[in-house]
Amino acid sequence: MTSVADLAELVRAPAALSVPGDLVAGAAAAGVLGPRTAGLAGASVLLYWAGMAANDWADRRLDAEERPERPIPSGRVSPTAAAGVAVGLTAAGLGLAAAVGGRRATAVALPLAATIWGYDLAAKNTAAGPAVMAACRGLDVLLGASSGRPVRALPAALTVAAHTWTVTALSRREVSGADVALPRRTLAGTALVALAATTLPRTHRPTPGDDAVPASTGAAGDPGRRTAPGVRAGAAGVGRSLAAALPVGLAGWYVARYGGAQVRVAADPTAGRVRAAVGAGITGLPSLQGALTARAGAGLLGALVALAAPLGGRLARKLSPT
Repeated sequence: MTSVADLAELVRAPAALSVPGDLVAGAAAAGVLGPRTAGLAGASVLLYWAGMAANDWADRRLDAEERPERPIPSGRVSPTAAAGVAVGLTAAGLGLAAAVGGRRATAVALPLAATIWGYDLAAKNTAAGPAVMAACRGLDVLLGASSGRPVRALPAALTVAAHTWTVTALSRREVSGADVALPRRTLAGTALVALAATTLPRTHRPTPGDDAVPASTGAAGDPGRRTAPGVRAGAAGVGRSLAAALPVGLAGWYVARYGGAQVRVAADPTAGRVRAAVGAGITGLPSLQGALTARAGAGLLGALVALAAPLGGRLARKLSPT
């Protein structure tokens, strides 16, 4: 009998921690962060899980030879059940997106779902595979921006898509191992992605006085005693410095986790090292999403998004995200 643990393995449940940050980064870039963002993130998680189930259904014969421990070839989940899970989660994801975001969210969620299924059923093992998967993640970012002006989130979407291309390119060598040139190319791409995350145009343009410390009363409550202009300017300068440093720090964390794994692949391009790098690319994505969110002006939220990276890494030790 199929257990909840079997289904969690089928959909790579912990890997979904890499999903909400797409929506948050998109919403932050478009200036539409709010309660709706959480609902759209839930819809995106459902579509992500649907894609994982559809992936294993499509690969069931290949997995019987290369990954016999997976739920379908091991007999723990039947092909029919996996297909049903994939279809059901897709319908649920689209329904939730429509309920939360209306026609504008549906206009992005439908092509996102179609691209996910197109990757699993047709594009995965073709030269177009990495580009199609990258499009899935890019659309996911734009789904977060769907209630505003999605074009404002396009740079963030392209950045996440570029990261996804590198992960997908590596994932095609999880079983056979890679040549040394592949991790070197993806590592170069990772460096460019991190650079983009720290140099994208800021979407939040503070008006004069936004960063200033408001006038305050003195220690005894004397309304006539106001904070000195020099103190206000100094505090504003510290705030701006911290706001500028946070995206850089998070992007550096992203490079250390994912880039470090690729360096190890370049030194020893065996299948095990490649799988570890793919896992690092999946579980380390929240640190990149956090950098993008912080760069858009939501520093605290960006830091919170990035915290999903170490949590995902711990869960990956119990349940593989690949």
